[in-house]
Amino acid sequence: MADVKKRALITGITGQDGGHLTELLHEKGYEIYGIIRGQHNPQRARVEAEFPYLNLIEADLTDTSSLVRAVAVSKPDEIYNLGAISHVGYSFKNPQLTADVTGKGVLNLLEAVRMAGFEKTARIYQASTSEMFGGLEYNQPEGGYTEESSFHPRSPYGVAKLYAHWISRNYRESYGMFISCGILFNHEGDRRGLEFVTRKITNAVARIKLGKQEFITLGDLWPKRDWGYAGDYVEGMWRMLQQDTPDDFLLATGETHSIEEFLDLAFKEIGIEDWHPYVKQDPRFMRPAEVDVLLGNPAKAEKVLGWKRKVDFPGLVKLMVQHDLDLESK
Repeated sequence: MADVKKRALITGITGQDGGHLTELLHEKGYEIYGIIRGQHNPQRARVEAEFPYLNLIEADLTDTSSLVRAVAVSKPDEIYNLGAISHVGYSFKNPQLTADVTGKGVLNLLEAVRMAGFEKTARIYQASTSEMFGGLEYNQPEGGYTEESSFHPRSPYGVAKLYAHWISRNYRESYGMFISCGILFNHEGDRRGLEFVTRKITNAVARIKLGKQEFITLGDLWPKRDWGYAGDYVEGMWRMLQQDTPDDFLLATGETHSIEEFLDLAFKEIGIEDWHPYVKQDPRFMRPAEVDVLLGNPAKAEKVLGWKRKVDFPGLVKLMVQHDLDLESK
């Protein structure tokens, strides 16, 4: 008798992590269902063309009844909740929407799993974030944040994610549901949206090289982040749901780099040693409250999951610049 395929349901299927995870699960032989929002979602055609094996279901994290239907239709062995209002700057402009989708949307999904009768069989991954820590000097442990570090979110996005994180832990403890939270630090790549600073930089660098634009406009350049490659991080998500018991795991590189360092490597990829003449700063891109430094300690994930990032920081920048050079050349 042929092996029965595992079934996975992914929210946030149109995002960066959704794309990488879909590829990974397809390689592992999963039957994959993805939730897509809206009647005429402009991303639908792109996703269908890139992943012809993907089964799309129209639903919304703010609509519990649609989520019940999505769970009932997909009958998932694993659920990956990657859906969120995920841009920190945008969350300051739309805090209520951020709370409804990123925070309460997780409650809606967990309730939908229970209503559909899959609370004892489906394993759930909740995408938590390093933005929950806040990056305040007095709050930073030596050697980086761990799963046990205290939280102090500094944005509506971080606050909403912290609610999602705690309601996931509460449902795990209250109802015995298999829910693992992945506290992921910044992870980037060729699928990153152009609204994020890393991809904004690499796309602009490619366009400057090709003579399509003259400079790039950014906000603060001093914040430091623990940057890894999204393709590495989705493997960590999958590994979390293959464990015997649910738990929380932090995925990070264990090193931190500033936006200036990212600019330095990106411009050197196109032969420019001094990037300063090509970069302008605008207060419009500066946040009301900024996270200064984020550094993660992935020791637990490395020991328990056997996970380790493969792409280093220079490799990540090179990968992204080369992708955008290829893209803009076309």
